Amino acid sequence: MIGIARIAAYVPAGRIDNRSRCEEFGVTEEFLTGKIGVERVARRAEGEDTADLCEKAFARLREETALDPATVDCLVVVTQNPQGSGLPHTSSILHGRLGLAPRCACWDISLGCSGFVHGLAIVQSFMDAQGLRTGLLFTADPYSKIVDTRDRNTAMIFGDGAAVTLLTPTSAGAPLWVPVASRFHTEGARHRALENRAGVLSMDGRAVFNFSASVVPRQIDELLAGLGLARGDVDLYLLHQGSRYIVDAIRQRLGLPEEKVPLKLADHGNLVSSSIPVMLRDVLGRSDLRRIVLSGFGVGLASATCMLERRA
Repeated sequence: MIGIARIAAYVPAGRIDNRSRCEEFGVTEEFLTGKIGVERVARRAEGEDTADLCEKAFARLREETALDPATVDCLVVVTQNPQGSGLPHTSSILHGRLGLAPRCACWDISLGCSGFVHGLAIVQSFMDAQGLRTGLLFTADPYSKIVDTRDRNTAMIFGDGAAVTLLTPTSAGAPLWVPVASRFHTEGARHRALENRAGVLSMDGRAVFNFSASVVPRQIDELLAGLGLARGDVDLYLLHQGSRYIVDAIRQRLGLPEEKVPLKLADHGNLVSSSIPVMLRDVLGRSDLRRIVLSGFGVGLASATCMLERRA
């Protein structure tokens, strides 16, 4: 079965310090650390676009693995802020830059916060059905392209970054993390809670919170019930890093200890579809982990949750 062999990421070095903007936005430092949990947001360099972020993530993957680009069978990019004008698709541009074989299938997936989990299910199914052995799943959603720098609801939260996940049926002696079950949920009637309005990001934070805090715990429990597992049977829960407030609320509703639900957004912010793979990258090699739940939620309004199991 197709699973995750490796993840590499690129988060730009540029940062905007939220502490320097507290007075401008009328918030306290306690609001930064205790509510949104974002002290600094990562920002792409001038001229750096979506494909550039992906390309730099891929360069790090090449540094860490013996991957031969000629062996890549499919390349998928999850983004709602594509390269340039969005035509052609970002995956095609990236295919050319990376020098992949003409037989390599390429397409983009227009999903945001739940995009990594959706993307895993789509690419895993495609590769299994077509008998493919090497796939690359990129996530890159530089919201700085559409964020209004004067909007406290978004400017202090969203950061830029990209990740690339190597999907194969084997992992050269390292653990292979296999998605064994997934659950999905969409409430399109509420889509206006988070949308691009004439080139500017608009977010109703309360609506997004209410959706996430009510749907996600239920979805996680449904996933576990379908697998015959209890909450305590899972070693780690990696939740989309929308804000500290959202992650803490979901954790508390599930009755989980803090050490099982890590927070990783203080130094770069909400990386949208890349928030989960950036966290997952750091724990793939841990020998004490057997099961990991991933859950992404937000724009759509949509959520997606899956179980990863470690295979030797």
